[in-house]
Amino acid sequence: MELLEGLNEPQKEAVLYTDGPLLILAGAGSGKTRVLTHRIAFLISQMGISPWNILAITFTNKAAREMRERVDRIVGMGSEAVWVSTFHSCCVRILRRHIDRLGYSGNFVIYDTDDQKSLMKEIFQRQNINTKVYKEKGILAKISHAKEEGTGPSEYEKEARGEEELLTASLYREYQRRLQANNALDFDDLLVKTVELFEQYPEILADYQERFRYIMVDEYQDTNNIQFRFVSLLASRYRNLCVVGDDDQSIYRFRGANIYNILDFEDTFPETKVIRLEQNYRSTQNILEAANSVIRNNTERKEKTLWTENEPGSLIHFRQFMNGFEEAEYVAGEISSAHRSLDADYRDFAILYRTNAQSRMFEEKFVMSGIPYKIVGGVNFYARKEIKDLVCYLRTVANATDDLAVNRIVNVPRRGIGAATLTRVSEYAVSHGLSQFQAMENAREIPGIGRSLGKLEGFVRLIRVLRTKADDLSVSELLEEIIHQIGYVEDLEAEGTEESQARIENIDELISTAASYEELCKKEGSTPSLSGFLEEIALVADVDSVDEEDNHVLLMTLHSAKGLEFSRVFMVGMDEGIFPGQGTVLYGDDSDMEEERRLCYVGITRAKQDLTMTSARSRMLRGKIEELQVSRFVKEVPRDLVETGQVYTDTRKKLEQMRSSQIIGSTMKQVFSPALKRTKPENPGKPASLDYGPGDQVLHVKFGYGTVISIVDGGRDYEVTVDFEKYGTKKMFAGFARLRKC
Repeated sequence: MELLEGLNEPQKEAVLYTDGPLLILAGAGSGKTRVLTHRIAFLISQMGISPWNILAITFTNKAAREMRERVDRIVGMGSEAVWVSTFHSCCVRILRRHIDRLGYSGNFVIYDTDDQKSLMKEIFQRQNINTKVYKEKGILAKISHAKEEGTGPSEYEKEARGEEELLTASLYREYQRRLQANNALDFDDLLVKTVELFEQYPEILADYQERFRYIMVDEYQDTNNIQFRFVSLLASRYRNLCVVGDDDQSIYRFRGANIYNILDFEDTFPETKVIRLEQNYRSTQNILEAANSVIRNNTERKEKTLWTENEPGSLIHFRQFMNGFEEAEYVAGEISSAHRSLDADYRDFAILYRTNAQSRMFEEKFVMSGIPYKIVGGVNFYARKEIKDLVCYLRTVANATDDLAVNRIVNVPRRGIGAATLTRVSEYAVSHGLSQFQAMENAREIPGIGRSLGKLEGFVRLIRVLRTKADDLSVSELLEEIIHQIGYVEDLEAEGTEESQARIENIDELISTAASYEELCKKEGSTPSLSGFLEEIALVADVDSVDEEDNHVLLMTLHSAKGLEFSRVFMVGMDEGIFPGQGTVLYGDDSDMEEERRLCYVGITRAKQDLTMTSARSRMLRGKIEELQVSRFVKEVPRDLVETGQVYTDTRKKLEQMRSSQIIGSTMKQVFSPALKRTKPENPGKPASLDYGPGDQVLHVKFGYGTVISIVDGGRDYEVTVDFEKYGTKKMFAGFARLRKC
């Protein structure tokens, strides 16, 4: 069959296995997207399955778009009925139809991180919370963790121990109350509320189980507990669940990802068929050997070995410098040299680092060298002031109960409505159970408004006029009408600065984004809407902004690089205390180090042709010069795979000499052991039982005293979440942690 042409044997097996649970362990660059799209096509064309009955879920809009395009191309007519979306987009579609059952209206808005912080800040102010002791960000992190575990405010309150947890429970309850009052959901709520809907209304779940008889989930190693519950509920009737993932690329535990979802998939679905995709189509054999050698040092993994029919390729380059300035100068020089010699375009290069703070020195060198670059994960386009202002106007037109949006724009442009007036409006709204906008509509009833009455009524009239026009205008036309009505661009033009001009260009880009959204809707045969556009931009991730056609060097964290690939990769800052990070080196347990090693594995496997790792003997850290050792992950690469360069002083002349003569020195050979030891760390195994439970005080040899938050039986071991007094919340495996009950 044509659908199987060009597939290797394991890929064919994965396409042909259609009934019952299937676990595809797909190594990096092994063609998993191709397998999924061909499997969808096979179900439709050969098995006679209706496209209507197929759901494919992935994590990023970029991945969903790529899969959507491939499905359309392979399947042809009828492919539009296949649901291809991210977890969040899928849940939004379901909630738009049914969320009224949970006390919300279908035009709910989605709060981003900034909105969440603003809302929590308001709650802190109203409740007089001491911000020197408690931080909005920390409370929001605890709430997010609770939601990822599927724990609501009531359950959290029952399990709370101690003053801080009880306060968090109270703030959690108020945060959720305010969200619902604003008819808003945060990102975690999209999953939580969908699961809540399914569990409270079995008839709705049954409808979607019938609808989605065949379910495929990509990047399954990145799922958290609430995502697992969502998928399990949908698949529980027909059990035709195909999950694709790589436990070696599970790097989002800090976001709640549970590696045991993939490690224990066969325990959850005993009849599972397991297929390994180990042939890599991306990288050279030397790069894959380096990746295999590093990841073998982990114990919590399913055994697999990447291989390729590609050429062996060049050796892994390793360079150690005296300091970070030399490191950045070398990287800039290598890129400039390759570009001048027409050996590579700027787009072929990526600079990968452990933390965002490491980008500064490379940015400075690139500016000096005239190298065009882009930082992935910098200031989000939709977080810029002018964009946020206009989006909040759109949100207010769509949903005037959104207090955050109303409060942001009531004085944009300046209307002379003072803080005292807004406080009176807010107090009136709270006492009468109204939204901010509803209180403004009743401004004549609010004592002490005085001369601000006309200004408030003018704002209310503007929103009412815009809401009326929204019925007849497209989203892009409505946006232009808002800009015209409030004179936003005219004010920026009057400033006449470079910054104001850049803001005008951003506004033009927002209008273009709205127009592109409308074109895409027409292409897909759907109707563009204001709520649809707001949903579209709310779910944009940093990686979605990567345009492979743009000719510039990309700088990004290793976490942001997941799912991308580049001809030439520089992994910089390969020092103990930087990568792996100091917290992991000093205080982490084996599970923390294994996560860092998986992150290194992800970085190595981003490279297609050329990989360079760099280190520095000293760096300025936390305001002082610190001596550093080479990362253990570099040492885990066998010596025969590595080409080492000499350590030079910080003179440009010697850096040029190293590039031109390609000297291979021996001064770094002591970094690597002659014969790489590949012994695995001892795994103590799962304890027979635990003498502590949630709420108990425990002692850890490195972290000190803490309170057990939750215990999850992961099959191979218990995963224990502990809130430590000094080091915050940490997840760890019980066998490794050796916690002692106090």
